[in-house]
Amino acid sequence: MRRMEELIQALQEMSMGNRERQLELSEAHLEEVKTNLAKINSDIALQNQKITEAAENQKAAMLYLDKYKFAEKRAKERLEEDLQSLEMIGIRLNTIHRNIDEITRKIMELGPLPNSASIAKYGKLSTKQILNEIEKIHNQLKEYSDVNQKALDQYSTMTDEEKKLRERKLELDRGYEKIKELMTVLEQHKYNAIEFTYKQVSKYFSEVFQKLVPSGRGELVMQTSHDEEENDRAVAESAICDSFVGVGIRVSFGNSESMMQEMKQLSGGQKSVVALALIFAIQKCDLAPFYIFDEIDAALDAEHRRAVAGVIHELSSTVQFITTTFRPELIEHAHKHYGVTVRNKVSYIECVTRKRALEFVEDAAEDSEN
Repeated sequence: MRRMEELIQALQEMSMGNRERQLELSEAHLEEVKTNLAKINSDIALQNQKITEAAENQKAAMLYLDKYKFAEKRAKERLEEDLQSLEMIGIRLNTIHRNIDEITRKIMELGPLPNSASIAKYGKLSTKQILNEIEKIHNQLKEYSDVNQKALDQYSTMTDEEKKLRERKLELDRGYEKIKELMTVLEQHKYNAIEFTYKQVSKYFSEVFQKLVPSGRGELVMQTSHDEEENDRAVAESAICDSFVGVGIRVSFGNSESMMQEMKQLSGGQKSVVALALIFAIQKCDLAPFYIFDEIDAALDAEHRRAVAGVIHELSSTVQFITTTFRPELIEHAHKHYGVTVRNKVSYIECVTRKRALEFVEDAAEDSEN
């Protein structure tokens, strides 16, 4: 309606030609508006129909909801009633159990129950006759007043205990066998580890000793509790680690054909060479971050000192060696040199050159000779 008023006012302001053109446009627009209005009215009617249907569905759903709410309320009421009944049944059940326990206790006090034949025999007697029979039985029982009336119960109890103990013994026996199997496996692993480590150290000991003493040879010997006549193969096949009592060392500082010697037959310098060979062999098997040697070459001659210095220099690529010495052989292969001097009764440590270190060692050797 507002649009029509606007159009009428606009028509009044237009000229006749413009009014005719505007009238045509307005009529076309009016037809379009009428068409849209009819369509909208149709859609409104359709939506009103859908709303009516939705309202009816909602009403039906509310009826169902009320029905289920009522059913839920009834179910809760029945559940509460069932809980109360269950509680009452539990109370009655506890009372029955107490009565059963009391009756069982009284039956146990009476001793063993009679068999079915005795029940059939005395079941037809009157109460007075039963009491007379009981009186007779009591008089007869007085003759056996010292007899343990609970012996049968005790026998049953002890039989049950014996059965449990036998089952427990079988279980313990099975556990014992499993433990023995585990101990055997662990013993074998232990033996294999000892044998593997021994073979590695023995191999490296022979190699290092050959480097320290080119004309000699050395070997490690596993000492066992077996007789000396048993050969090494019999010892190796034994899985009992307790048979190992130690490791012996046999070396030869002469040619390979000379007689092998044990540690107690060696001099002080030879013992030092053997000890160093063993340390280097262990170091090859299990590396340590560094080693500190304090005048290890003091008892060695020049040839062995050069050999020790060469081995230390060779191994220094994988581990660090810190040594103290008054001999020139180790100094020639060292990477760093430190000198210790005493001034006014105070020790000082300073880094020095190789030349200065050699001069210090030579001066110390001359002082010792003088």
